Amino acid sequence: IGCITYVIDGKDCDIISLDSIIENKGIGTALLQQVEETATHAHCHRIKLITTNDNVQAMAFYQKRGYQFAALFPNAVEKARQIKPEIPEKAENGIVIRDEILFSKVINENE
Repeated sequence: IGCITYVIDGKDCDIISLDSIIENKGIGTALLQQVEETATHAHCHRIKLITTNDNVQAMAFYQKRGYQFAALFPNAVEKARQIKPEIPEKAENGIVIRDEILFSKVINENE
């Protein structure tokens, strides 16, 4: 009913994807908490992830769980479309899919 993929690289843990089939039941939160725990035990300093500008639900989800905007990559999706032309121009919510946003959360300040 849910899946999270991540990579631990030195002091960083990069979340690649987070999906849950059933929303608003705590599945995404539980998966995220498990990765945070795993990253803490691996002595990571921070967790990072990227989402696109149209994904307002994901932006709210991560901010509610302590993640902060760390960087904006304007027009990054245009570059991605050169490799994956099937990426749509607009999301279902009508927002043009254009930019990538990096979120991060410090988990071990002393690491």
